[in-house]
Formats: sequence, C-alpha cells, structure tokens
Amino acid sequence: MPPTSPTFKPTLILHGGAGAIHRSTLPPSLYEQYHASLLTYLRSTYTLLKNGATALDAAVHAVSLMEDDELFNCGRGSVFTSAGTIEMEASVMVTSVREGWEDSGEPGTIKRGAGVINVRSVRHPIQLAKEALLRTGYDSNGELNGDGGNMHSQLGGLEVEKLADEWGLEFAPDEWFWTKKRWDEHIRGLKGIKEDITMSQGTVGCVCLDQWGNLSVATSTGGLTNKKPGRVGDTPTFGAGFWAEAWDVKLPAESDAGMVYGTSDSAGISAESDQSTEITTWDFASCLRSCLGGCLPACLRPLLFTQGICADLDSRSSRPRSPEKEPLLSHQQPKYTRPLTTRRAVALSGTGNGDSFLRVAAARTACSMLRFSSPGSFPSTFAEAVTAVAGQGGELQRSAGRRWEKTSEGQGGIIGIEIGSDFAENPDDKLKRGKVVFDFNCGGMFRAWIEEDADGEKEKVMVFREEYH
Repeated sequence: MPPTSPTFKPTLILHGGAGAIHRSTLPPSLYEQYHASLLTYLRSTYTLLKNGATALDAAVHAVSLMEDDELFNCGRGSVFTSAGTIEMEASVMVTSVREGWEDSGEPGTIKRGAGVINVRSVRHPIQLAKEALLRTGYDSNGELNGDGGNMHSQLGGLEVEKLADEWGLEFAPDEWFWTKKRWDEHIRGLKGIKEDITMSQGTVGCVCLDQWGNLSVATSTGGLTNKKPGRVGDTPTFGAGFWAEAWDVKLPAESDAGMVYGTSDSAGISAESDQSTEITTWDFASCLRSCLGGCLPACLRPLLFTQGICADLDSRSSRPRSPEKEPLLSHQQPKYTRPLTTRRAVALSGTGNGDSFLRVAAARTACSMLRFSSPGSFPSTFAEAVTAVAGQGGELQRSAGRRWEKTSEGQGGIIGIEIGSDFAENPDDKLKRGKVVFDFNCGGMFRAWIEEDADGEKEKVMVFREEYH
C-alpha cells in the first residue's frame, strides 16, 4: 500500500512540441499564446499533485487540457492526414520507486502502459489510453472481474472507439476537430508550400511524480501533417515516444574481510575449495584455480595464464579427492554479504519527428543508456542519457544522416523525471526531490516545469535554450 505520509515532493514537466522553431518566425503574440497556455496547465496540474493526486491522474489531466487547446497538435488541434482526415494517438505508462509496487495490486501494476492508435472521434484520446491501461479484465489476484477490459497494450481504429463508447468516454463531432489553422497547413502542404513556422511536430506530453514515489508519463498527438492514412507513429509505441521504468541498483557492500561479494545465492563458488582453508577473500586467480584445475592440458596452461595464476594447478589437480566431502564448518564457510540496493525510476516523453523516434527506440534507449552503463562511464546521469539521444549530435540527429536539416528527420526533444529511493531528503520538509531533465536538437521545444532554488519555487516556460525576448 502507498505510504501513509508523503515521501517525495510533487514534480512535473510538460512539453508542447518541438521542431524548426526560430526567433525570426515566432512572433511575440504567438509565443505569448503558448506561454499562457502552458503556464495555466502547469499550475493546474501542480495544484492537483500537491493536493494528493496520483501521478497518472495528474499527467492525464495536463494532457487533456492540451487536447482541448487548438494551439497544440493533439485532440482538437490535430493535423490532417493527406486524405483530409483526423487520426490521433495517445499513450500512458506508470512506474514507481517504491519497493513491492509491482505486487501491490494498485492501478497500473498489472499492465504498466497502454497506447491507442487511429482514434478519430474520441474527444480526449489520452483518457482512452488511461482506460485501456486500467481496464485489464482481471483483478489484482488474477481473477476475471468483468471490467470490460483486456490485457492488450495497444488498441486502434474502430474497435478501440467501440470500447470508448462502452466505457462512457466523451465523443466529439468532426466539426470539433476542424480548425482553419490546421486545414490551411494541410492545403499548403499538399501544394508543396513550405511553412515559415509549423507546430505540426507539436506532440504534447507530461511527466509527473506524485507524493508517494510514483511516476507517470502521458503523451498525445495528431501525428505529422499530411501523413499517410493508417500511419502509426512513436506516441503510442512503447519505448519510442514514451517510456517509464524502475530497477534496482546494487551498491558496494564490504564483507568482514573488506572485499565486495555477490549474493549468498552464489556461495557455490567454493564447492571445490580445500576444506582446510577458510576463504575470506575472492580474487580472479583463486577463482581460476578453483574452476579450471585439472581441466586444461598442461601444454596450454603457460599460453593462457601468466603471473603465476596456474602455478599450482598441477599440484592441486593431482591431489587425491575423497568420494564424499565433509561439510564445511561455519567458520570455514566463505563470507558473503548480500549487496545493498537502491531503487531508480525514470519516465520520459518525446516530441518531434516520430519516425526518427521509432528508428532508434528513443525513449527506451535513453533509459537503457543509464540503466546498463558501467559505473563511471558515460552516461553517468539521466540528463547525459537524454542528451545522448535527443541532444545536439545525439542518436536522433545521427539517424537522419545526410538528410539532417534538409528535411524534418531526426528533429525532436525529450523530457523526463528521475527519482531514487536513496535521494537525499530536503531538511526543510523532509521530502525527497525528483530530477527534471530535458534536451532537444532542433530550433526549439515548448516546455514548462517548476524548479526550485535557494529563493524557492519558480515556474518556468521556455521554447529556446535561452529566454524568449
């Protein structure tokens, strides 16, 4: 069950699209519209989190607001396909830093993510994605519960809209999704007229951390202007345009002999040890002597081992072995300690050229770079991992090859939050803090978040790397 008292300070970040946005083509009046909308949605969502809302509810709330705002390429502001139709996509995913969360039976623990594809008439595709996540058809004990759901992680087209109707979600007529701005972009695109500024890559997203150490990411889009009907982008695709994951990180733990050992489950390493020897250390040479003694031809040993590692293999292998060994006494057992662990969790949302995100599995790649990197190697932080994928010269940009800056390929950005069970508490409120990260490789990325410094909390809304003046 969730902790009875808060353990983390609520944290969130939103994005409203990324692409070829430049100062020369972004007039102050248009910038102010984006700024006002993002600031309003940031404040509304942050208030929910501070009042105890879950990360999932808060993230879906933020994206629902943007789906009703025709500034953004999602919901009402979705771009048109080449056939002049609307095809929307959305996704949600959850994870937690709390131990045992996966077995808690809480919403999202049975099925951690869901994406919906080719949605045409549901007013809020993000709410449809949330329902697809929560309605599994099973309860926490694995019994059928008749909630009308299933264990599918991706659903699309007419069938998912039928489910939306069964689940009581709101529908909107075609007129709701038609805006002059997007229709004009559609017509100009068909004529091959290049836009001075376009937010057709304006996928929206929100990443939230709630008070209990849960993370959620919600992402929604109308896709690319004049995309082929039926095209599936990165937004509903796991690991491409969104991702959330938690894992345990082993920390060094010293034994009585001052060495680091594996778990007690690996104690079999001493099975062939001399019973008269108490093993208090583990080293490479002794491991080889124990495991390879008598196995290699004598002529090969000098070629494969140096510095005396196999110096006594002959003497050890020629030693007579008793049919049955007496069990080791307690003081003769190898001294192992189970490693200490800390728990990490991250959630990411991407925006930009979706086909490029698909090609490099952008969101999961950034997570994997952090999770599986060796200690002390690059990337050593979540921010470095996001930059390695979505920053200038990163994986997304390299995926475009020679087409970089000649087309929209490779352009994009990523936002995310990282938390850890070992993160230090703030002395003032005894709460741990999440780390907000973001980066992008193109002209700009609309984003809004709340940061904290010595002077307190500050609301931030930006599009470029520097403030808009």
